[in-house]
Amino acid sequence: MLPLSEDQRLVQQTVRAFAKEELWPLAPEYDASGAFPWPQLKKLAELGLLGMTTPEAWGGAGMDTVSFALALEAIAYADPAVAVIVSVTAGLPQYMLLKFGTEAQKERFLVPLARGEWLGAFALTEPQAGSDPASLKTRAEHVEGGWVLNGTKAWITSAGQAQLYVVMARTGPERGQITAFLVEKDAPGLTFGPPEAKMGLHAAHTAEVRLEDVFVPDDQVLGEVHRGLAHALAGLDSGRVGIAAQSLGIVQAAFDIARDYADEREQFGKKIRHFEGVAFKLAELATRLEAARYLVWGAARKKDAGKRFTKEASMAKLYASTLAVDATREAIQILGANGYHRDYRVERYYRDAKVTEIYEGTSEIQKIVIARELYR
Repeated sequence: MLPLSEDQRLVQQTVRAFAKEELWPLAPEYDASGAFPWPQLKKLAELGLLGMTTPEAWGGAGMDTVSFALALEAIAYADPAVAVIVSVTAGLPQYMLLKFGTEAQKERFLVPLARGEWLGAFALTEPQAGSDPASLKTRAEHVEGGWVLNGTKAWITSAGQAQLYVVMARTGPERGQITAFLVEKDAPGLTFGPPEAKMGLHAAHTAEVRLEDVFVPDDQVLGEVHRGLAHALAGLDSGRVGIAAQSLGIVQAAFDIARDYADEREQFGKKIRHFEGVAFKLAELATRLEAARYLVWGAARKKDAGKRFTKEASMAKLYASTLAVDATREAIQILGANGYHRDYRVERYYRDAKVTEIYEGTSEIQKIVIARELYR
């Protein structure tokens, strides 16, 4: 395993302890009720975990991306729904503001996000524009002093809960002429659909964002006009590291439950871990988990070094998310009928895992990105 610094290990230990005490006991209840986990998020904010990689000058903790990945893994181990909320607010709006925002925008929007006073949402996907974001239909018309936005966004994490929305809208006739806008929750004309009835991640609300003649002043354009899609893709590189780390937490949790169960359950007069059918599953999962960590930490370290990390982020996300689905499925198989029961938690991890292969770029899109990067 790649070495961690003393500070990184301290982050890992601190967040693991917090997650075990504050998140683990309540995760099944939040999964069942679908309530948004504001109490836990506020406690995470007090620890500085909602703005970990944002510099201290802008209200964050100023930590490295490896520390952020370690924290997300620990949170996802206890509750993947909380982890994705944290990943999105930090990995997308904050990262994009830090990279493309003006000083005034950082002061007004980045600071409350990094302090955890606000949550951020990333509004790119539309009902007819998922893997092909350049085909989005939300439009922004320039008027005196700003822009008027009209359209509908779909599958937006924290929609209706977040205070800031980074909204992508078409600003010209050409396919790639898209611009990013900073839209506050209380903007007139901005409304939200009800939380979607999802397979998993019930506490992480996902909903439509509807814009009807929403006025956004010129000083709330994020980055360059017509360059929003490029800015969004840069944000997705960062976000994919977060989703890969979330996947690691799911894998580790499912693996630990299956490993411990195999050491307790007896059949035919011996513990089931002695049967090759079980032992080989555990051995393969343990090996793949180590490999996934190398990919995730490698992508995080390349980002911290200021180098292009598009390929590494996509590789980490592709591999870790595939493993999350495989590991949770195999954990259920090892537990047998008990794996199908909510009390053992692995059925919830299975439901939570599947979407990691879909959001922030499907596995198929990751393969396209990786193949393209091979020829850069």
